[in-house]
Amino acid sequence: MNIKQEELGKILDLHKKYLNGEPDGQRAVLTRADLREADLRGADLRGAELRWADLREADLRGADLRGPS
Repeated sequence: MNIKQEELGKILDLHKKYLNGEPDGQRAVLTRADLREADLRGADLRGAELRWADLREADLRGADLRGPS
């Protein structure tokens, strides 16, 4: 699954709402996603499902990749 930056932004917005406990939030599930060269700088991905996601050359500076909060 190749994800474009715009679509990734929408997924990250929903994940942020999930982390904040907002009712319309959704946990990010990016299993097997092609995130090569994606801009994930500063993204809060705590608890996101990234199993087998391809993160080669993705910019992860400042990204929070810890487990569930």
